[in-house]
Amino acid sequence: MRAYIKSIVEINDNALSRYFSFFIQALILISVVAFSVETIPDLEPFTKSILRIIEFFCVIVFTIEYILRIYVADSKAKFVFSFFGIIDFLAILPFYLSFGLDLRFLRSLRFLRLFRVLKLVRYNKAIKHFSKAIKSAKEEIFLFLFITLLLIYFAAVGIYYFEHEAQPEHFSSIFDSLWWAIITLTTVGYGDVYPITVGGRVFTFFILMIGLGIVAIPTGIISSALTKSVDSKDK
Repeated sequence: MRAYIKSIVEINDNALSRYFSFFIQALILISVVAFSVETIPDLEPFTKSILRIIEFFCVIVFTIEYILRIYVADSKAKFVFSFFGIIDFLAILPFYLSFGLDLRFLRSLRFLRLFRVLKLVRYNKAIKHFSKAIKSAKEEIFLFLFITLLLIYFAAVGIYYFEHEAQPEHFSSIFDSLWWAIITLTTVGYGDVYPITVGGRVFTFFILMIGLGIVAIPTGIISSALTKSVDSKDK
């Protein structure tokens, strides 16, 4: 029985397993849509009732799936604390926490239902390729993030010394300057904070040039990793 259930919930090489996979994916999408509809103000009581029924049904199915995956896991503790095990648990947690808890506290936990979207990673081949690419390039990505954090700090310190005296209300400290550094290096540029001194503008020009590279580098890293992932599969 355990091997039979495992062939359905984990091994996607038979018709029942594929049907189960499609069914869970459909429920994930339905639950996410229902979650979004719940935020619409002034919903009719009938609509709210339908949404509650959908939520109840989805949670029951996800709970059964979670229990079955624990049951068929070779190492139950390893699955429970794995990425997918934690995602499966967080997907059902808000529903069970709603019993006997203050509703105001429950509202702050509703965002956890968004973790159901991450359950799709298990079933979608394209997302699997992407996650595999991220894992294969994790060292390069971590190095990039570390360098980016250093550049953000460097930009914040630089603009602070250029603009502090001219705009003490916007650049009162390096911590306040971090906001400018982030939106400039990411080339967002909201325009709420900008340099007015000549030195600050010249410094901003160089930071913007660096920012263009920061946007492009992770794209190249992930694209290369995706290509290697697809090539390894074809071989």
